[in-house]
Amino acid sequence: MAAPTLRIDGVSKKFCRALDRSLLYGVRDVVGELTGGRRHTDRLRKGEFWAVRDVGLRLERGEAIGLVGSNGAGKTTLLRMIGGLIRPDTGVIRIRGRVAPLIALGAGFDPVLSGRENIFANMAILGVPTPEIRERLDSVIAFAELDEAIDAPVQTYSSGMAARLGFACAVHTEPDLLLVDEVLAVGDARFRQKCFQRLAQLRERGTAFILVSHNPHAVLNVCERAVYLRAGELVCEGPTPDVLRRYEEDDFGATLGGDGRLDLPPKPETASIGVDVESVWLVGPDGETLRGPVTGRPATLCVRCKVRRPIADAAMTVIVNGMGGDAERVLHLMSSADRQPLPLAVGTAELRMHWPSCGLVPGIYGARILVREGMTPLDVVESFRFTVTSPEVIGRSLFHQPRTWSVVQVEVVPSAPRAAAGSRRP
Repeated sequence: MAAPTLRIDGVSKKFCRALDRSLLYGVRDVVGELTGGRRHTDRLRKGEFWAVRDVGLRLERGEAIGLVGSNGAGKTTLLRMIGGLIRPDTGVIRIRGRVAPLIALGAGFDPVLSGRENIFANMAILGVPTPEIRERLDSVIAFAELDEAIDAPVQTYSSGMAARLGFACAVHTEPDLLLVDEVLAVGDARFRQKCFQRLAQLRERGTAFILVSHNPHAVLNVCERAVYLRAGELVCEGPTPDVLRRYEEDDFGATLGGDGRLDLPPKPETASIGVDVESVWLVGPDGETLRGPVTGRPATLCVRCKVRRPIADAAMTVIVNGMGGDAERVLHLMSSADRQPLPLAVGTAELRMHWPSCGLVPGIYGARILVREGMTPLDVVESFRFTVTSPEVIGRSLFHQPRTWSVVQVEVVPSAPRAAAGSRRP
């Protein structure tokens, strides 16, 4: 059995928040190493904290792992230790092959040197011999799309140009292990797509990589397995959808109430414009209250309102956002756009939006509900969360697409008769 590309055993790293104390500890550690003294690296000194604590990980050739966690969870610290930028205080990191860290792209470029000169310097640091750099130089320049500016000083580049050059250098080192830390947002959509294509090509050749991203869709699309860090410790490891679900539940807190309802405080009549939302909940196809919809199954969003005056043509808007990354908008649904007026009489009414098949993939979502008359807002539910679940594996799509599969045999070509046993062709 081949050795893994990366093996981490019991790795920990501590830091000190106070600068003066951190410098003092650093001097003591250097003196201790020079004099042969023993460092108590497994203990915290005054003012120190564990940025990473007793983490273990194994990465096989051609495998991609997503590293998720909130800010300050230790993701970048772990990547910096794997990339050799900082030393762990405890534990062992074993790497088989060449490592290319895609961390803070372009940060190591010399601003006075040209882009071409920085390519030689950067790739040499990453372990590529000069003859190989010359062979790949044109490919790096073409990938970074810097043909006209390649001989200009890097200090004249925009941050996006420097990032593109840094990415191009790293992926052309033909690494065995690639460390990707929130750098897949470089350039425009077309260039990002080219980055993903290049990563896929490297992976086909056996490159393993670790992807750090707050965008859950990027992790789902790239990685089959994920690791969840919290406060420097490994919380769980496993299939990406399961790990992302655990991370989202921890990070984004409670969803709809314990009974599946969101009850709003009553609004004084003097503050009402005519319609007041009292509660929000979800029901299933049999009328049962849901904690959240199930991917691919029917669900109905119910919004109970107190109506103080008749509204001939009310409208409801439902906005659903993803809770990871930049909280990107997933759905923007409007009854007015669907040309379905919602007349309201004085009393209590329920506005309902029915999903024949929920197309959201499993995860936690945030929603906003707006009830209005024409362009006038009547009441708003600013934010509530709900969880979409699924009894089966959905895959790595951005949404669920109901589907069936079949075969239509257009023509059947008869197979040639087999020669009898012992017969010979002329």
